[in-house]
Amino acid sequence: MTTINETPLASLEAEKRLLSPVFKGATAKAGYFGFRGMIALKFAQQLSDEARPPEIKFDQVMTVVKAGETTIPFLAGVALSLEHMKLLCEVLGDKLSPTGKYFFFAGNLDISKRYQIAYGGATFWVLPLEEATVYNEVLDLFNIERNDLKKLDTAAKLMAVAEAAAGFTDKFPEISFEEGLKIMGPIKIPENRPV
Repeated sequence: MTTINETPLASLEAEKRLLSPVFKGATAKAGYFGFRGMIALKFAQQLSDEARPPEIKFDQVMTVVKAGETTIPFLAGVALSLEHMKLLCEVLGDKLSPTGKYFFFAGNLDISKRYQIAYGGATFWVLPLEEATVYNEVLDLFNIERNDLKKLDTAAKLMAVAEAAAGFTDKFPEISFEEGLKIMGPIKIPENRPV
């Protein structure tokens, strides 16, 4: 059984950055570990023992990693602002790979726009969040038939999404991170959205 300590997520776990897990565990595919939840990008200042939610987060995260490897091959999630990509890259550091498939849904991106942005040694597919959940968005993006997943458990669904991501090669218009910052809109305050 693969444990988180064998994977690139080990240091994030040690830093208490992996929060609100819907799933955090080994998948049925030997050697693979999955996580669905939230990654804390910037912690709120804490007074004494109180637990506060992170000030900035990468939410609705989906990732699958392999034991013994140092980089994350697949990651998808949403942030309130495209600007938070910088924090995400700082937190993940050398866990990002030039060959990884990274999907960054930005809450302040024009709903009709999609881009590819190279940053932090990796390339991100950057999209608006139209369907309320990252899960629904990636199913549509990768043309995964929802009925095919109905009988699967959370770990198997996550594995199916990660495997589909590995074969995703669509090209979006390429812009720089700085160009992205110039065209992004104001941060929208989200309503209560499901994970």
